[in-house]
Amino acid sequence: MTLDAKQGDTPQARRWRRTVGLAIATIAILAVFAVVVPLFAGQLNGTRFAGFPLGYYMAAQGSLVAFLLLTVWFIRRQERLDREAGVAEPEPFDSGEELR
Repeated sequence: MTLDAKQGDTPQARRWRRTVGLAIATIAILAVFAVVVPLFAGQLNGTRFAGFPLGYYMAAQGSLVAFLLLTVWFIRRQERLDREAGVAEPEPFDSGEELR
């Protein structure tokens, strides 16, 4: 029994609960980079990253990189959840067809 499995859960209910948990975690991390980091930009500017003040770097580029990485992470995790539940979309070449 895994930590997220409740007794009597259907696979669909378990997948849905894990999907909601993943979405909440993703939104929480997103909020950190979108809201919390800019709030503390002044204090972060005391630290330098890649030759720039960290608050400036995070506003100009760092948060965008974090959003991109977060999106890739979310997609991979969701795809894994879908595959485990057997509801993933087939890969383009799974059926043996070739592109025309």
